[in-house]
Amino acid sequence: MENIDWSLVNWSRAQFALTAMYHWIFVPLTLGITFIIAIMETIYVKTMDEKWKQITKFWMAVFGINFAIGVSTGIILEFEFGTNWSNYSWFVGDIFGAPLAIEGIMAFFMESTFIAIMFFGWNKVSKKVHLLSTWLVAFGSNLSALWILVANGWMQNPVGMRFNPETMRNEMNNFWEVLFNPVAVNKFIHTIMSSYIVGAVFVVGISAWYLIKNREEILAKRSIIVASIFGLAASFATILTGDESARVVAKYQPMKFAAMEALYNGKQNAPLVAIGFFGKSPNEAHRLEEFAMKIEIPNALSYLAFLDPNAYVPGISDLVHGNKEHNIPSYNEKIASGKMAIDALAAFKKAKKEGNETLAQDQLKIFENNFENFGYGYYYGKDSHMLMPNVKLSFYSFHIMVILGGYFMLLFILIVYFMYRNKLTQKKWLLWAAIWTIPLVYIASEAGWVVAEVGRQPWVIQDLMPNIAAVSRIDASAVQTTFFLFLLVFTILLIAEIKIMLNQIKKGSQH
Repeated sequence: MENIDWSLVNWSRAQFALTAMYHWIFVPLTLGITFIIAIMETIYVKTMDEKWKQITKFWMAVFGINFAIGVSTGIILEFEFGTNWSNYSWFVGDIFGAPLAIEGIMAFFMESTFIAIMFFGWNKVSKKVHLLSTWLVAFGSNLSALWILVANGWMQNPVGMRFNPETMRNEMNNFWEVLFNPVAVNKFIHTIMSSYIVGAVFVVGISAWYLIKNREEILAKRSIIVASIFGLAASFATILTGDESARVVAKYQPMKFAAMEALYNGKQNAPLVAIGFFGKSPNEAHRLEEFAMKIEIPNALSYLAFLDPNAYVPGISDLVHGNKEHNIPSYNEKIASGKMAIDALAAFKKAKKEGNETLAQDQLKIFENNFENFGYGYYYGKDSHMLMPNVKLSFYSFHIMVILGGYFMLLFILIVYFMYRNKLTQKKWLLWAAIWTIPLVYIASEAGWVVAEVGRQPWVIQDLMPNIAAVSRIDASAVQTTFFLFLLVFTILLIAEIKIMLNQIKKGSQH
Protein backbone atom coordinates (compact mmCIF):
# COMPACT_ATOMS: atom_id res chain seq x y z
CA MET A 1 0.00 0.00 0.00
CA GLU A 2 2.90 2.33 0.68
CA ASN A 3 3.87 2.43 -3.02
CA ILE A 4 0.41 3.21 -4.34
CA ASP A 5 0.06 6.43 -6.34
CA TRP A 6 -3.28 7.51 -4.93
CA SER A 7 -3.42 10.51 -7.21
CA LEU A 8 -3.32 8.17 -10.22
CA VAL A 9 -5.96 5.84 -8.73
CA ASN A 10 -8.32 8.65 -7.77
CA TRP A 11 -8.01 10.57 -11.05
CA SER A 12 -8.48 7.36 -13.05
CA ARG A 13 -11.61 6.56 -11.07
CA ALA A 14 -12.86 10.13 -11.47
CA GLN A 15 -12.30 10.10 -15.22
CA PHE A 16 -14.11 6.80 -15.67
CA ALA A 17 -16.98 7.96 -13.45
CA LEU A 18 -17.23 11.21 -15.43
CA THR A 19 -17.39 9.36 -18.76
CA ALA A 20 -19.84 6.75 -17.49
CA MET A 21 -22.22 9.30 -15.96
CA TYR A 22 -22.23 11.51 -19.05
CA HIS A 23 -22.75 8.44 -21.24
CA TRP A 24 -25.66 7.35 -19.07
CA ILE A 25 -27.44 10.65 -19.71
CA PHE A 26 -28.02 9.49 -23.30
CA VAL A 27 -28.45 5.72 -22.95
CA PRO A 28 -31.69 5.33 -20.93
CA LEU A 29 -33.62 7.64 -23.23
CA THR A 30 -32.49 5.56 -26.21
CA LEU A 31 -33.53 2.31 -24.50
CA GLY A 32 -36.96 3.62 -23.54
CA ILE A 33 -38.08 5.89 -26.36
CA THR A 34 -37.33 3.35 -29.10
CA PHE A 35 -40.06 1.03 -27.82
CA ILE A 36 -42.50 3.93 -27.45
CA ILE A 37 -41.78 4.90 -31.06
CA ALA A 38 -42.26 1.29 -32.20
CA ILE A 39 -45.65 1.13 -30.42
CA MET A 40 -46.71 4.40 -32.08
CA GLU A 41 -45.73 3.18 -35.54
CA THR A 42 -47.56 -0.10 -34.91
CA ILE A 43 -50.72 1.90 -34.20
CA TYR A 44 -50.13 3.84 -37.43
CA VAL A 45 -49.78 0.65 -39.50
CA LYS A 46 -52.89 -0.84 -37.87
CA THR A 47 -55.07 2.28 -38.24
CA MET A 48 -53.48 3.96 -41.29
CA ASP A 49 -54.07 7.26 -39.47
CA GLU A 50 -51.53 9.69 -40.95
CA LYS A 51 -51.46 11.65 -37.69
CA TRP A 52 -49.86 8.63 -35.97
CA LYS A 53 -47.20 8.61 -38.71
CA GLN A 54 -46.53 12.30 -38.07
CA ILE A 55 -46.28 11.65 -34.31
CA THR A 56 -43.91 8.72 -34.88
CA LYS A 57 -41.66 10.80 -37.13
CA PHE A 58 -41.49 13.59 -34.56
CA TRP A 59 -40.30 11.30 -31.76
CA MET A 60 -37.91 9.57 -34.17
CA ALA A 61 -36.23 12.92 -34.81
CA VAL A 62 -35.84 13.48 -31.05
CA PHE A 63 -34.44 9.97 -30.66
CA GLY A 64 -31.97 10.52 -33.52
CA ILE A 65 -30.49 13.60 -31.85
CA ASN A 66 -29.99 11.72 -28.58
CA PHE A 67 -28.57 8.60 -30.25
CA ALA A 68 -26.02 10.44 -32.41
CA ILE A 69 -24.47 12.32 -29.50
CA GLY A 70 -24.64 9.37 -27.09
CA VAL A 71 -22.56 7.07 -29.30
CA SER A 72 -19.42 9.23 -28.92
CA THR A 73 -19.33 8.95 -25.12
CA GLY A 74 -19.79 5.17 -25.29
CA ILE A 75 -16.81 4.74 -27.59
CA ILE A 76 -14.59 6.76 -25.25
CA LEU A 77 -15.78 4.71 -22.27
CA GLU A 78 -14.61 1.45 -23.85
CA PHE A 79 -11.25 2.94 -24.82
CA GLU A 80 -10.63 3.89 -21.19
CA PHE A 81 -10.45 0.22 -20.22
CA GLY A 82 -7.26 0.00 -22.27
CA THR A 83 -5.77 3.38 -21.44
CA ASN A 84 -6.54 3.81 -17.73
CA TRP A 85 -7.23 0.24 -16.61
CA SER A 86 -4.80 -1.85 -18.65
CA ASN A 87 -3.95 -4.21 -15.77
CA TYR A 88 -7.64 -5.00 -15.44
CA SER A 89 -7.95 -5.52 -19.20
CA TRP A 90 -5.02 -7.96 -19.11
CA PHE A 91 -6.32 -9.80 -16.05
CA VAL A 92 -9.82 -10.43 -17.46
CA GLY A 93 -9.57 -9.64 -21.17
CA ASP A 94 -10.54 -13.15 -22.22
CA ILE A 95 -13.82 -12.85 -20.31
CA PHE A 96 -14.70 -9.17 -20.27
CA GLY A 97 -13.89 -8.73 -23.95
CA ALA A 98 -16.29 -11.47 -25.10
CA PRO A 99 -19.63 -9.80 -24.27
CA LEU A 100 -18.31 -6.42 -25.47
CA ALA A 101 -17.25 -8.00 -28.77
CA ILE A 102 -20.69 -9.61 -29.17
CA GLU A 103 -22.27 -6.25 -28.38
CA GLY A 104 -20.23 -4.59 -31.10
CA ILE A 105 -20.65 -7.26 -33.77
CA MET A 106 -24.25 -8.32 -33.24
CA ALA A 107 -26.18 -5.65 -31.38
CA PHE A 108 -24.51 -2.44 -32.56
CA PHE A 109 -24.41 -3.46 -36.23
CA MET A 110 -28.00 -4.67 -36.05
CA GLU A 111 -29.09 -1.44 -34.43
CA SER A 112 -27.17 0.88 -36.77
CA THR A 113 -28.23 -1.02 -39.93
CA PHE A 114 -31.94 -0.79 -39.23
CA ILE A 115 -31.67 2.81 -38.00
CA ALA A 116 -30.90 3.76 -41.60
CA ILE A 117 -34.10 2.10 -42.79
CA MET A 118 -36.05 3.60 -39.90
CA PHE A 119 -35.01 7.17 -40.72
CA PHE A 120 -34.68 7.10 -44.51
CA GLY A 121 -36.89 4.23 -45.64
CA TRP A 122 -40.36 5.70 -45.21
CA ASN A 123 -41.02 5.90 -48.96
CA LYS A 124 -38.52 3.24 -50.04
CA VAL A 125 -39.78 0.10 -48.28
CA SER A 126 -43.23 -1.20 -47.42
CA LYS A 127 -44.96 -0.11 -44.24
CA LYS A 128 -44.52 -3.53 -42.65
CA VAL A 129 -40.80 -3.69 -43.48
CA HIS A 130 -40.34 -0.21 -42.04
CA LEU A 131 -42.24 -1.18 -38.91
CA LEU A 132 -40.08 -4.29 -38.55
CA SER A 133 -36.97 -2.10 -38.83
CA THR A 134 -38.25 0.19 -36.08
CA TRP A 135 -38.88 -2.75 -33.76
CA LEU A 136 -35.44 -4.18 -34.57
CA VAL A 137 -33.83 -0.84 -33.64
CA ALA A 138 -35.64 -1.02 -30.29
CA PHE A 139 -34.58 -4.62 -29.70
CA GLY A 140 -31.06 -3.88 -30.99
CA SER A 141 -30.51 -1.03 -28.55
CA ASN A 142 -31.67 -3.21 -25.68
CA LEU A 143 -29.51 -6.07 -26.94
CA SER A 144 -26.52 -3.74 -26.76
CA ALA A 145 -27.40 -3.06 -23.13
CA LEU A 146 -27.64 -6.80 -22.44
CA TRP A 147 -24.03 -7.55 -23.36
CA ILE A 148 -22.65 -4.50 -21.60
CA LEU A 149 -24.57 -5.39 -18.44
CA VAL A 150 -23.43 -9.01 -18.68
CA ALA A 151 -19.86 -7.71 -18.60
CA ASN A 152 -20.65 -5.42 -15.67
CA GLY A 153 -22.51 -8.18 -13.85
CA TRP A 154 -19.49 -10.44 -14.17
CA MET A 155 -17.33 -7.78 -12.51
CA GLN A 156 -19.73 -7.76 -9.57
CA ASN A 157 -20.00 -11.56 -9.37
CA PRO A 158 -17.19 -13.30 -11.30
CA VAL A 159 -18.45 -16.72 -12.45
CA GLY A 160 -17.90 -19.11 -15.35
CA MET A 161 -14.13 -18.73 -15.37
CA ARG A 162 -10.84 -20.10 -14.08
CA PHE A 163 -7.54 -18.37 -13.44
CA ASN A 164 -4.67 -19.67 -15.57
CA PRO A 165 -1.48 -19.39 -13.48
CA GLU A 166 0.65 -19.96 -16.58
CA THR A 167 -0.65 -16.86 -18.39
CA MET A 168 -1.69 -14.92 -15.26
CA ARG A 169 -5.12 -14.32 -16.81
CA ASN A 170 -8.70 -15.28 -16.08
CA GLU A 171 -10.20 -17.42 -18.84
CA MET A 172 -13.85 -18.14 -19.54
CA ASN A 173 -14.77 -21.82 -19.21
CA ASN A 174 -18.57 -21.52 -19.16
CA PHE A 175 -20.13 -18.88 -21.42
CA TRP A 176 -23.67 -19.70 -20.30
CA GLU A 177 -22.77 -19.27 -16.64
CA VAL A 178 -21.43 -15.81 -17.48
CA LEU A 179 -24.52 -14.95 -19.53
CA PHE A 180 -27.02 -16.22 -16.94
CA ASN A 181 -25.10 -14.90 -13.95
CA PRO A 182 -27.92 -13.97 -11.49
CA VAL A 183 -26.33 -10.55 -10.93
CA ALA A 184 -26.18 -9.87 -14.68
CA VAL A 185 -29.72 -11.10 -15.37
CA ASN A 186 -31.23 -9.02 -12.60
CA LYS A 187 -29.11 -5.98 -13.46
CA PHE A 188 -30.16 -6.14 -17.11
CA ILE A 189 -33.89 -6.41 -16.42
CA HIS A 190 -33.86 -3.74 -13.69
CA THR A 191 -31.74 -1.36 -15.78
CA ILE A 192 -33.81 -1.55 -18.95
CA MET A 193 -37.09 -1.28 -17.05
CA SER A 194 -35.88 1.83 -15.25
CA SER A 195 -34.71 3.18 -18.62
CA TYR A 196 -38.23 2.67 -19.98
CA ILE A 197 -39.39 4.97 -17.19
CA VAL A 198 -36.88 7.59 -18.38
CA GLY A 199 -38.22 7.37 -21.93
CA ALA A 200 -41.83 7.51 -20.73
CA VAL A 201 -41.28 10.50 -18.42
CA PHE A 202 -39.45 12.33 -21.21
CA VAL A 203 -42.29 11.83 -23.70
CA VAL A 204 -44.97 12.67 -21.12
CA GLY A 205 -43.08 15.79 -19.97
CA ILE A 206 -42.61 17.19 -23.48
CA SER A 207 -46.22 16.42 -24.34
CA ALA A 208 -47.35 18.19 -21.15
CA TRP A 209 -45.42 21.28 -22.27
CA TYR A 210 -47.33 21.26 -25.56
CA LEU A 211 -50.65 21.07 -23.70
CA ILE A 212 -49.71 23.99 -21.45
CA LYS A 213 -48.73 26.02 -24.54
CA ASN A 214 -51.92 24.94 -26.36
CA ARG A 215 -49.88 23.44 -29.17
CA GLU A 216 -49.77 20.04 -30.88
CA GLU A 217 -52.80 18.88 -28.91
CA ILE A 218 -53.34 15.66 -30.87
CA LEU A 219 -49.64 14.73 -30.71
CA ALA A 220 -49.47 15.55 -27.00
CA LYS A 221 -52.59 13.62 -25.96
CA ARG A 222 -51.80 10.55 -28.02
CA SER A 223 -48.17 10.54 -26.90
CA ILE A 224 -49.19 10.86 -23.26
CA ILE A 225 -51.58 7.90 -23.56
CA VAL A 226 -48.89 5.62 -25.02
CA ALA A 227 -46.02 6.82 -22.81
CA SER A 228 -47.92 6.92 -19.49
CA ILE A 229 -49.30 3.38 -19.87
CA PHE A 230 -45.87 2.17 -20.99
CA GLY A 231 -44.24 4.01 -18.07
CA LEU A 232 -46.73 2.66 -15.54
CA ALA A 233 -46.08 -0.92 -16.66
CA ALA A 234 -42.33 -0.26 -16.51
CA SER A 235 -42.72 1.19 -12.99
CA PHE A 236 -44.34 -2.00 -11.70
CA ALA A 237 -41.62 -4.08 -13.36
CA THR A 238 -38.89 -1.83 -11.94
CA ILE A 239 -40.23 -2.22 -8.41
CA LEU A 240 -40.40 -6.01 -8.78
CA THR A 241 -36.86 -6.25 -10.19
CA GLY A 242 -35.61 -3.77 -7.60
CA ASP A 243 -37.01 -6.00 -4.88
CA GLU A 244 -35.14 -8.95 -6.39
CA SER A 245 -32.00 -6.80 -6.74
CA ALA A 246 -31.91 -6.33 -2.97
CA ARG A 247 -31.71 -10.08 -2.41
CA VAL A 248 -29.10 -10.51 -5.14
CA VAL A 249 -26.92 -7.79 -3.60
CA ALA A 250 -27.42 -9.15 -0.07
CA LYS A 251 -26.22 -12.57 -1.26
CA TYR A 252 -23.28 -11.64 -3.49
CA GLN A 253 -22.21 -8.20 -2.20
CA PRO A 254 -23.17 -7.97 1.48
CA MET A 255 -20.93 -4.95 2.09
CA LYS A 256 -22.75 -2.99 -0.62
CA PHE A 257 -26.07 -4.01 0.90
CA ALA A 258 -24.99 -2.87 4.36
CA ALA A 259 -23.73 0.44 2.92
CA MET A 260 -27.03 1.04 1.10
CA GLU A 261 -28.78 1.03 4.48
CA ALA A 262 -25.84 2.36 6.54
CA LEU A 263 -26.14 -0.75 8.72
CA TYR A 264 -23.02 -0.88 10.91
CA ASN A 265 -23.97 -3.56 13.38
CA GLY A 266 -25.72 -6.65 12.09
CA LYS A 267 -29.24 -7.28 13.35
CA GLN A 268 -31.89 -9.91 13.50
CA ASN A 269 -35.32 -8.49 12.62
CA ALA A 270 -33.40 -5.64 10.98
CA PRO A 271 -35.49 -2.52 10.27
CA LEU A 272 -35.42 -0.70 6.94
CA VAL A 273 -34.50 2.99 7.06
CA ALA A 274 -37.27 4.63 5.00
CA ILE A 275 -35.88 8.15 5.42
CA GLY A 276 -32.66 9.15 7.18
CA PHE A 277 -30.23 12.02 7.49
CA PHE A 278 -26.70 11.78 8.81
CA GLY A 279 -25.23 13.90 11.53
CA LYS A 280 -21.55 14.51 12.21
CA SER A 281 -19.38 11.46 11.58
CA PRO A 282 -17.90 10.07 14.84
CA ASN A 283 -14.94 8.55 12.98
CA GLU A 284 -14.29 10.30 9.67
CA ALA A 285 -11.08 8.35 9.02
CA HIS A 286 -13.01 5.08 8.95
CA ARG A 287 -16.05 6.63 7.25
CA LEU A 288 -18.53 5.70 9.95
CA GLU A 289 -21.73 7.71 9.99
CA GLU A 290 -24.43 8.33 12.59
CA PHE A 291 -28.02 9.29 11.83
CA ALA A 292 -29.25 12.65 13.08
CA MET A 293 -32.78 11.54 12.17
CA LYS A 294 -34.31 8.41 10.69
CA ILE A 295 -37.67 6.75 10.18
CA GLU A 296 -37.57 2.95 10.20
CA ILE A 297 -39.89 0.16 9.10
CA PRO A 298 -39.57 -2.75 11.57
CA ASN A 299 -38.25 -6.09 10.23
CA ALA A 300 -38.43 -4.81 6.64
CA LEU A 301 -34.70 -5.04 5.87
CA SER A 302 -34.51 -8.68 6.98
CA TYR A 303 -37.48 -9.51 4.79
CA LEU A 304 -36.10 -7.51 1.84
CA ALA A 305 -32.76 -9.33 2.00
CA PHE A 306 -33.85 -12.89 2.79
CA LEU A 307 -37.68 -12.99 2.61
CA ASP A 308 -37.64 -13.68 6.33
CA PRO A 309 -38.49 -10.92 8.85
CA ASN A 310 -36.46 -12.76 11.49
CA ALA A 311 -33.31 -13.17 9.37
CA TYR A 312 -29.95 -11.83 10.50
CA VAL A 313 -28.56 -9.10 8.23
CA PRO A 314 -24.79 -8.62 8.60
CA GLY A 315 -23.61 -5.07 9.10
CA ILE A 316 -20.42 -3.31 8.10
CA SER A 317 -18.78 -4.09 11.43
CA ASP A 318 -19.54 -7.82 11.04
CA LEU A 319 -17.98 -7.87 7.59
CA VAL A 320 -14.87 -5.89 8.59
CA HIS A 321 -14.20 -7.48 11.98
CA GLY A 322 -15.92 -10.84 11.46
CA ASN A 323 -18.73 -12.57 13.29
CA LYS A 324 -18.06 -16.15 14.42
CA GLU A 325 -21.64 -16.75 15.50
CA HIS A 326 -22.80 -16.23 11.92
CA ASN A 327 -19.68 -17.69 10.24
CA ILE A 328 -18.55 -14.37 8.77
CA PRO A 329 -14.75 -14.14 8.38
CA SER A 330 -13.06 -10.82 9.14
CA TYR A 331 -11.30 -8.74 6.51
CA ASN A 332 -8.00 -9.46 8.28
CA GLU A 333 -8.60 -13.18 7.74
CA LYS A 334 -9.40 -12.55 4.07
CA ILE A 335 -6.31 -10.35 3.73
CA ALA A 336 -4.16 -13.16 5.15
CA SER A 337 -5.78 -15.64 2.77
CA GLY A 338 -5.26 -13.28 -0.16
CA LYS A 339 -1.59 -12.85 0.67
CA MET A 340 -1.20 -16.64 0.76
CA ALA A 341 -2.70 -16.78 -2.74
CA ILE A 342 -0.39 -14.07 -4.09
CA ASP A 343 2.71 -15.60 -2.47
CA ALA A 344 1.76 -19.09 -3.65
CA LEU A 345 1.29 -17.82 -7.21
CA ALA A 346 4.76 -16.24 -7.14
CA ALA A 347 6.23 -19.43 -5.70
CA PHE A 348 4.45 -21.49 -8.37
CA LYS A 349 5.92 -19.38 -11.17
CA LYS A 350 9.40 -19.63 -9.65
CA ALA A 351 9.16 -23.41 -9.16
CA LYS A 352 7.97 -23.82 -12.75
CA LYS A 353 10.89 -21.78 -14.01
CA GLU A 354 13.31 -23.91 -11.98
CA GLY A 355 11.68 -27.15 -13.17
CA ASN A 356 10.55 -28.20 -9.68
CA GLU A 357 7.17 -29.68 -10.65
CA THR A 358 6.37 -31.12 -7.20
CA LEU A 359 6.81 -27.76 -5.46
CA ALA A 360 4.90 -26.04 -8.26
CA GLN A 361 1.88 -28.32 -7.78
CA ASP A 362 1.96 -27.86 -3.99
CA GLN A 363 1.97 -24.07 -4.40
CA LEU A 364 -0.78 -24.28 -7.02
CA LYS A 365 -3.03 -26.08 -4.53
CA ILE A 366 -2.40 -23.38 -1.92
CA PHE A 367 -3.19 -20.74 -4.52
CA GLU A 368 -6.42 -22.39 -5.63
CA ASN A 369 -7.60 -22.87 -2.04
CA ASN A 370 -7.19 -19.15 -1.36
CA PHE A 371 -8.01 -17.68 -4.78
CA GLU A 372 -11.48 -16.47 -3.74
CA ASN A 373 -9.75 -13.87 -1.52
CA PHE A 374 -6.99 -13.04 -4.01
CA GLY A 375 -7.82 -9.32 -4.19
CA TYR A 376 -7.64 -8.84 -0.42
CA GLY A 377 -3.93 -9.71 -0.56
CA TYR A 378 -3.14 -6.25 -1.91
CA TYR A 379 -4.00 -4.78 1.49
CA TYR A 380 -2.62 -4.95 5.01
CA GLY A 381 -4.60 -5.54 8.19
CA LYS A 382 -4.40 -1.90 9.19
CA ASP A 383 -5.97 -0.98 5.83
CA SER A 384 -9.14 -3.03 6.33
CA HIS A 385 -11.28 0.13 6.62
CA MET A 386 -10.24 0.97 3.05
CA LEU A 387 -12.28 -2.01 1.90
CA MET A 388 -15.43 -0.13 2.93
CA PRO A 389 -17.33 1.88 0.30
CA ASN A 390 -18.50 5.46 0.83
CA VAL A 391 -21.47 4.75 3.10
CA LYS A 392 -23.06 8.17 3.01
CA LEU A 393 -23.02 8.40 -0.79
CA SER A 394 -24.31 4.82 -1.16
CA PHE A 395 -27.13 5.42 1.36
CA TYR A 396 -28.35 8.71 -0.10
CA SER A 397 -28.14 7.48 -3.71
CA PHE A 398 -30.11 4.35 -2.91
CA HIS A 399 -32.85 6.19 -1.05
CA ILE A 400 -33.13 8.97 -3.64
CA MET A 401 -33.55 6.29 -6.32
CA VAL A 402 -36.24 4.43 -4.35
CA ILE A 403 -38.21 7.52 -3.30
CA LEU A 404 -38.20 8.96 -6.82
CA GLY A 405 -39.19 5.57 -8.24
CA GLY A 406 -42.31 5.61 -6.07
CA TYR A 407 -43.05 9.17 -7.19
CA PHE A 408 -42.81 8.22 -10.88
CA MET A 409 -45.38 5.46 -10.39
CA LEU A 410 -47.74 7.87 -8.66
CA LEU A 411 -47.30 10.39 -11.48
CA PHE A 412 -48.15 7.81 -14.14
CA ILE A 413 -51.21 6.64 -12.18
CA LEU A 414 -52.53 10.20 -11.89
CA ILE A 415 -51.90 10.93 -15.57
CA VAL A 416 -53.62 7.72 -16.72
CA TYR A 417 -56.55 8.41 -14.39
CA PHE A 418 -57.11 11.99 -15.57
CA MET A 419 -56.61 11.02 -19.20
CA TYR A 420 -59.31 8.37 -18.73
CA ARG A 421 -61.58 11.02 -17.17
CA ASN A 422 -60.65 13.42 -20.01
CA LYS A 423 -59.60 16.04 -17.44
CA LEU A 424 -55.81 16.11 -17.86
CA THR A 425 -55.74 19.46 -19.69
CA GLN A 426 -57.56 21.02 -16.73
CA LYS A 427 -54.89 19.83 -14.26
CA LYS A 428 -52.18 22.40 -14.93
CA TRP A 429 -50.36 21.46 -11.71
CA LEU A 430 -50.02 17.89 -12.95
CA LEU A 431 -48.77 19.00 -16.37
CA TRP A 432 -46.13 21.21 -14.72
CA ALA A 433 -45.20 18.31 -12.41
CA ALA A 434 -44.67 16.13 -15.50
CA ILE A 435 -42.33 18.72 -17.03
CA TRP A 436 -40.23 19.07 -13.88
CA THR A 437 -40.09 15.31 -13.50
CA ILE A 438 -37.80 15.09 -16.54
CA PRO A 439 -34.67 16.19 -14.61
CA LEU A 440 -35.78 14.09 -11.62
CA VAL A 441 -35.92 10.89 -13.69
CA TYR A 442 -32.35 11.48 -14.85
CA ILE A 443 -31.24 12.03 -11.25
CA ALA A 444 -32.87 8.74 -10.24
CA SER A 445 -31.27 6.90 -13.15
CA GLU A 446 -27.79 8.23 -12.33
CA ALA A 447 -28.32 7.51 -8.61
CA GLY A 448 -28.94 3.86 -9.47
CA TRP A 449 -25.52 3.59 -11.08
CA VAL A 450 -23.89 5.42 -8.16
CA VAL A 451 -25.31 2.75 -5.83
CA ALA A 452 -24.15 -0.05 -8.12
CA GLU A 453 -20.60 1.22 -8.62
CA VAL A 454 -19.74 3.19 -5.48
CA GLY A 455 -21.29 0.52 -3.27
CA ARG A 456 -18.84 -2.14 -4.51
CA GLN A 457 -15.69 -0.08 -4.12
CA PRO A 458 -12.78 -0.65 -3.93
CA TRP A 459 -13.45 -3.70 -6.11
CA VAL A 460 -13.11 -3.61 -9.87
CA ILE A 461 -13.74 -7.37 -9.79
CA GLN A 462 -15.49 -8.37 -6.60
CA ASP A 463 -12.94 -9.87 -4.15
CA LEU A 464 -10.41 -10.58 -6.92
CA MET A 465 -9.05 -7.23 -8.09
CA PRO A 466 -9.18 -3.86 -6.30
CA ASN A 467 -8.80 -0.58 -8.18
CA ILE A 468 -5.24 -0.16 -6.88
CA ALA A 469 -4.21 -3.28 -8.81
CA ALA A 470 -6.31 -2.58 -11.93
CA VAL A 471 -5.07 0.91 -12.78
CA SER A 472 -2.58 1.52 -15.59
CA ARG A 473 0.93 2.56 -14.63
CA ILE A 474 0.87 5.98 -16.27
CA ASP A 475 1.54 9.49 -15.08
CA ALA A 476 -1.28 10.91 -12.97
CA SER A 477 -0.95 14.29 -14.66
CA ALA A 478 -1.89 12.72 -18.00
CA VAL A 479 -5.12 11.35 -16.52
CA GLN A 480 -5.81 14.68 -14.84
CA THR A 481 -5.35 16.55 -18.12
CA THR A 482 -7.64 14.22 -20.06
CA PHE A 483 -10.21 14.40 -17.24
CA PHE A 484 -10.65 18.14 -17.77
CA LEU A 485 -10.49 17.71 -21.54
CA PHE A 486 -13.29 15.14 -21.43
CA LEU A 487 -15.25 17.30 -19.01
CA LEU A 488 -15.10 20.17 -21.50
CA VAL A 489 -15.96 18.01 -24.54
CA PHE A 490 -18.80 16.15 -22.81
CA THR A 491 -20.28 19.37 -21.46
CA ILE A 492 -20.22 20.90 -24.94
CA LEU A 493 -21.90 17.77 -26.33
CA LEU A 494 -24.56 17.87 -23.62
CA ILE A 495 -25.27 21.57 -24.21
CA ALA A 496 -25.43 20.89 -27.95
CA GLU A 497 -27.88 18.03 -27.43
CA ILE A 498 -30.14 20.09 -25.19
CA LYS A 499 -30.08 23.05 -27.59
CA ILE A 500 -30.77 20.94 -30.71
CA MET A 501 -33.48 18.98 -28.93
CA LEU A 502 -35.19 22.11 -27.61
CA ASN A 503 -35.17 23.59 -31.11
CA GLN A 504 -36.75 20.40 -32.47
CA ILE A 505 -39.40 20.42 -29.72
CA LYS A 506 -40.20 24.10 -30.32
CA LYS A 507 -40.65 23.42 -34.04
CA GLY A 508 -43.07 20.62 -33.30
CA SER A 509 -44.31 17.94 -35.67
CA GLN A 510 -45.12 20.26 -38.55
CA HIS A 511 -41.46 20.70 -39.54
